[in-house]
Amino acid sequence: MERRTFNATLAGLGLALGGGHVRAQGAATPANVQTFLLAANDWVPNNQKLPVIVYRNALPVAGDDPGSAFEDLFERNGWPPQWRNGVYPFHHYHTLGHEVLGFYGGSARLMLGGPGGREVSIKAGDIVLLPAGTGHKKLEADADFAVVGAYPPGQEFDIVRQAPDGVQRARLLTLPFPASDPVAGMGGPVTKEWHYS
Repeated sequence: MERRTFNATLAGLGLALGGGHVRAQGAATPANVQTFLLAANDWVPNNQKLPVIVYRNALPVAGDDPGSAFEDLFERNGWPPQWRNGVYPFHHYHTLGHEVLGFYGGSARLMLGGPGGREVSIKAGDIVLLPAGTGHKKLEADADFAVVGAYPPGQEFDIVRQAPDGVQRARLLTLPFPASDPVAGMGGPVTKEWHYS
């Protein structure tokens, strides 16, 4: 059985895929990396070719402006940061860009993959990479929850809360991504895990 088919089967069963360690530039210890694919779910397309990548303890959170460390990391690795805020408390996805979220404050529980999808607990220092089409929603967060969002060059976010139309669906199948991982740079998990073949 081909690796992608095997991984997709495991993801459909809700099992985690992959795993390993990667060192972010500026991190004291390697981040624990988890990857998983999400099948289409109700009106949420997710991305059945590109896995979600979760980098645990990717960066230390310290100083007066810990968000700037995430912004600097993303910028250095070719994913320009575009905003600081949180995660919306409703299911949505993006079709105009792949999104990396750097959590620089607090903790939260997210739902990935749309209604009834996969719950993921995150905390300051973690980073989550969402391929375009991946449903996400904040279930709950503490008062210190803070996020930096970044996208590949020339990409941005849209807020889609319904099934994709034909144009959006076509874009999801061909949206380009850079050769550089937003956390580990060249040779990081994106270069190993993300491809359309």
